[in-house]
Amino acid sequence: MRLTFVLPAIGKKPGQKYIGTWKMEPLTFAVLKSLTPDRFEVRFFDDRLELVDPTLPTDAVLISVETYTARRSYALARRFREQGARVILGGYHASLMPDEAGLHADAVVVGNAEAIFPELLEDLAGNRLQARYQGPAGFGRVSPDLSLYGNRRYLPVSLVETGRGCPQACEFCAISACYRSRYHPREVAGILRDLKQSRYRRFFLVDDNLCADREHALELFRRMEPLGLQWAGQGTLAMGQDPELLQAMKRSGCEILLVGFESLNQANLRQMGKSVNLQLSDRDQMVRNLHAAGLNLYGTFVFGYDADDLGTVREALDFAVRHGLYTAAFNHLLPFPGTRLHERLLREGRLGTRSGFPTGPLGSQAWWLDRSYRYGEVPFRPRGIEGPTLARACRDARKEFNSPQNLLRRGALALKRGSLVAWPLFWAMNLPLGREVDQKMDVPLGENLDEWPK
Repeated sequence: MRLTFVLPAIGKKPGQKYIGTWKMEPLTFAVLKSLTPDRFEVRFFDDRLELVDPTLPTDAVLISVETYTARRSYALARRFREQGARVILGGYHASLMPDEAGLHADAVVVGNAEAIFPELLEDLAGNRLQARYQGPAGFGRVSPDLSLYGNRRYLPVSLVETGRGCPQACEFCAISACYRSRYHPREVAGILRDLKQSRYRRFFLVDDNLCADREHALELFRRMEPLGLQWAGQGTLAMGQDPELLQAMKRSGCEILLVGFESLNQANLRQMGKSVNLQLSDRDQMVRNLHAAGLNLYGTFVFGYDADDLGTVREALDFAVRHGLYTAAFNHLLPFPGTRLHERLLREGRLGTRSGFPTGPLGSQAWWLDRSYRYGEVPFRPRGIEGPTLARACRDARKEFNSPQNLLRRGALALKRGSLVAWPLFWAMNLPLGREVDQKMDVPLGENLDEWPK
């Protein structure tokens, strides 16, 4: 039996190539490949790197759906089904919107697939595919089959999962919604096995809150220390008050830490439910502590809550420049489906794009299915600032943060703080960002059907 795995792209501007930024190995499909018996013939398309050909003979197609790729995923599903293939949809968007995904598929996987994937393949082979499969949140004892990637040109960085979910209950977070504000650490032995089998020595530890389980994190860092690796991961600002944790993290090879500041405004933090940041008495000192430990910070900020205006965007930009953050993202709020934010804005009648209030196939106001929606557009009505003004402010903050003057200053600080490994990476990450800001703006989410073989 022939299986086709597909990772869809967001879309692209007509007549242009896909934006060539930070394409890392897609971990999910490599894990599924390791669970696939040899009697199945597997083909893989990474839509970010190569055009998907829906006309190639296949018996079944498995597509991982994110909210930004939903329109393209559903269009691909339609094309494959027209060719007689059965389509299985999974991923975070399908997990949060299974009824919507089910309109475009023969089966939908809700949650993580490892535990139920052997059963799904047996049902597929026996022509008894179920409409829905529910996967548990925890980890299976399986490592990714890296042969799936072939000769594709990904960044020389391996993704390794260390945990899933997060104990925080931030209103806007799709991860929190998927895992119901629970954290599931992975067995340390499995993490180490994946680290050792990688062809690279640099890693991104895939975990939305790496130190949510402090003892698990400490054990992992201590056992990673002899391996001599370099890695980046995600954590919270609260780690700045734990010297033992920071020292263990740095000794294990941590170079870059992504931290969600989200907002510097207390009213916004309360509204979004970012309790871990509300409890910190001195945000600036936490940043200084993280920097003093030799960690480079990738700060993320989100704007669009009720206390936001142009002044809060400027405050965050000045904060990021003043502290010399390694890099930073200034993003407008997005009401992802399935989140409490989406539900609240729907109740308040504040969802909508420039084309009005799009209605999805199940009656939801689905901006991600709106044909006119463009990447970078604010798909709701903020209270303190107009949506288009907010979008421009976020774009301008990214560009100013990456201006030549700020780049030189931050590059010097990165060299002073970190190892020689982190300094060249600083330029590789930051130099393209000013250009990419404009490239990404106004990209349509979508089908681009004309480019696919008929």
